Amino acid sequence: MPEYHDTRLQHDSRRETLWKTLCESFFQRFVKPGDTVLELGCGYGDFINHIQCATRIAADRWPGIAEYLNQEVRAEVGEITSLSGIASRSVDFIFASNVFEHLTKPEMAACMNEVKRVLRPGGTLNIVQPNYRLCYAEYFDDYTHVSIYSDRSLSDFLRANGFRILQCQPRFLPLTIKSRLPVWPALIKAYLASPLKPLAKQMFIRAGLEEGHVAG
Repeated sequence: MPEYHDTRLQHDSRRETLWKTLCESFFQRFVKPGDTVLELGCGYGDFINHIQCATRIAADRWPGIAEYLNQEVRAEVGEITSLSGIASRSVDFIFASNVFEHLTKPEMAACMNEVKRVLRPGGTLNIVQPNYRLCYAEYFDDYTHVSIYSDRSLSDFLRANGFRILQCQPRFLPLTIKSRLPVWPALIKAYLASPLKPLAKQMFIRAGLEEGHVAG
């Protein structure tokens, strides 16, 4: 969908600054040096390019990802509802930012089946995305949003599909880098550390598989 990247998701260097700082100051604590990390719907690769681990995989339907991914990142171009190029039980950490609101419910179910298949025992699914409870007025300003999730409904969906919720933060980040807050590393670090989250309308959910739900 190249037109989407030309309108709603144009390349912006501020996004790279944001995710580099988020990786260093927040997400890296969840990833070990020997881990395999998979990003679903990687876009410009701002997360996967900056997380440090042994193996990095980026999946997206947009062929343009190859232009933006670091050389060490393996690109998997295709629908995230079918991760056929990724071996079962091979991934330790799966990340998805602003992805699942773009999937229909059947597509989401298919994606979760693939997530369960590729996750290693003890692996986690980590989600950042708009929290509908906090941004309902702006949620459908993005014409490609087709599903509604709040911190409550997404947690329940994950539980119903064999996951246990390890962490749920309803207010994690502002909805967009286009907000009034400047994108400075020092400010991002202070924002993450602060109990107060002005303009925070994105949630963070971290989930692991319940026993008996690891696919073969």
